[in-house]
Amino acid sequence: MTIPWHAVQSVLLDMDGTLLDRHFDDYFWETYVPQAYARARGLPPAQAKAELMERYRAEEGTLNWTDLDFWSEELGLDIPLLKTRVEHLIQVHPHVERFLGFLRERNKWICLATNAHGKTLDLKMRKTRLGRFFDAVVSAHDLGLPKEDPRFWDLLCRRYALDPQRSFLAEDSEANLRSARAAGVRYLVYVAKASTREPPRRSSEFLSIHHFDELLPGRGGA
Repeated sequence: MTIPWHAVQSVLLDMDGTLLDRHFDDYFWETYVPQAYARARGLPPAQAKAELMERYRAEEGTLNWTDLDFWSEELGLDIPLLKTRVEHLIQVHPHVERFLGFLRERNKWICLATNAHGKTLDLKMRKTRLGRFFDAVVSAHDLGLPKEDPRFWDLLCRRYALDPQRSFLAEDSEANLRSARAAGVRYLVYVAKASTREPPRRSSEFLSIHHFDELLPGRGGA
């Protein structure tokens, strides 16, 4: 399968794991926050991590899952402050800026569509300077629905008068790709190499790539 870029009007892109290395998020939530929680509560590290992983799973797929204010209150920690202490781990995936430049040259309308909380967005856009490439930046918290809900994509398309049949979406989440497909988004790509510290996980449902250069003309884009 190739992407017929001449037929694509709008490009929707996820942030964490898609444009950015998910190692930052994995390390932050699975290692750094449990360490801080263990110190604050006087718990053994393994116990603290097990407790937090269970609490994370209970909120997965909801807006709370990525709400930094929610987790600050729930855990009694300043989550935004903790993120700034490891912000050096925020990294842009290879070929992302080249791909975004290609889209700009083709006059595509580009939207960052993410479940990330506004405070996370501010930190990562400041750190990566990718904001200059986007025509719009939309958080699930802005629309009141997580991307796992097809209504998120319906609202997004209505807000910006997008034709889903002429829209492209890249994600590292099959659940989000499925919800977008249910909302009529036509061109769907799964990013298999979400974290530089994990092996790629290709999708059996969607066109899978490791890096965005695979979608450029001569590689897989037309």
